[in-house]
Amino acid sequence: MEAGGPIEGRKGGKRVRKSKPEIYVSTDIEADGPIPGPFSMLNFGSAAFTADKELVSTFSANLNTLPGATQDPKTMEWWGTQPEAWEAIRKDPEDPEVAMKRYVAWLDSLPGSPVFVGYPASFDFLFVYWYLMRFVGRSPFSFSALDIKSFAMAVLKKPFRECSKRNMPKKLFDPSSHTHVGLDDALEQGALFCNFLSMSLGTPQRPPISLPSSSSSPSSSSSSSSRDADLEAQAPSFSDSDFPPL
Repeated sequence: MEAGGPIEGRKGGKRVRKSKPEIYVSTDIEADGPIPGPFSMLNFGSAAFTADKELVSTFSANLNTLPGATQDPKTMEWWGTQPEAWEAIRKDPEDPEVAMKRYVAWLDSLPGSPVFVGYPASFDFLFVYWYLMRFVGRSPFSFSALDIKSFAMAVLKKPFRECSKRNMPKKLFDPSSHTHVGLDDALEQGALFCNFLSMSLGTPQRPPISLPSSSSSPSSSSSSSSRDADLEAQAPSFSDSDFPPL
């Protein structure tokens, strides 16, 4: 199973176009407010998958807050209910410029064209794209992001508002925990996307992914392989709920 955009090459002296495989970069961010700039992205994690649900590599980072930025009171009130996640995402933060340059180098090293995948992509991509342009000046994703819920709407043939996680087929969720730490949630969402992709193509669903040994620790790593569905309704975290929650 492959997907991707055309690339050019030569065969027998003639120019030919070959398909470059797509790498689906499931990404989850954690923040202290609803938009970047006035508020800061505190943590993010990405898990890169092939269309066949192979977990190629992961990346995560904790970030220092932006100069002059503030914290949204409602968001910080919610973080007060998640002490373990808060401790994890504030451990050893680094300068955003350093982290985003590392991130672009990681994206560029992937064996295919990176496609941003989020839930909801409208929130997570907003932060990632802003930080990429602010601190690196380019986005390997270009302007595009794939939203899992929108994809689910097409696959399930249901109205958008009926495609919340609690209404999705349970068989599509790999065993995992939703921790509100970027990389953990990116892995969970990436597996869900790959299972939807198999469902859309009529191919057998691949086994649950083999998770990295310390997925909650900010780092970049490589892997050779590789719900609590009610969380969407319960958590007011901007990165894990719809607007408004369903």
